[in-house]
Amino acid sequence: MKNLFRMQLLFVLLASAALAQQPDSAAPAAAPPSEKPAEPQPKPGDDNGFKIGPQDVLRIDVWKEAELTRSIPVRPDGKISLPLLNDVQAAGLTSIELAANIRDGLKKFINNPQVTVTVTEINSRRVFVTGEVMRPGALPLLPNMTVLQALSSCGGFSQFARTKNIYVLRQEGAKQVKHPFNYKSVISGKKPEDDIQLQSGDVIVVP
Repeated sequence: MKNLFRMQLLFVLLASAALAQQPDSAAPAAAPPSEKPAEPQPKPGDDNGFKIGPQDVLRIDVWKEAELTRSIPVRPDGKISLPLLNDVQAAGLTSIELAANIRDGLKKFINNPQVTVTVTEINSRRVFVTGEVMRPGALPLLPNMTVLQALSSCGGFSQFARTKNIYVLRQEGAKQVKHPFNYKSVISGKKPEDDIQLQSGDVIVVP
């Protein structure tokens, strides 16, 4: 009888311990982690500060005004001709600045004009690649264009190219400056500083 009583007591103690370890069902559930804030989106109309120049070709879009929408080259004097506005200065401005000037001028004739300017051809700013490349010649200078990007547009090197001895000739004031460019070191990540941003008139020489 005593053994039976002890077994019953032990069973009650074990059951009580098990109940004590169970989580309280009334406890509030943990709050889900907050979502990561959305990454900021790039601002529309970012033209990277590219300045329009003579002989560049522009696309002028005026919303709901088909007779004003057109593609037009920038004249050697830096201006373009548009209906209602006649001559408009374009050279030296970014596409956003030019669009704002056209919009302000059209306000005299059109209610709330919506104007967009896009540079479709860059002919005013060029760089030159000469020497042991498959397609030497002039290239349009794109915004933030580097030496490596320019070389990638030339169809590769000839079998005689000395890619460690490439250099950029740049006119700085009254003197011509030579900037070295070691192709193998740049593409391997050893000398990224050699991959400089190009300026209009730069000449890349591949000996």
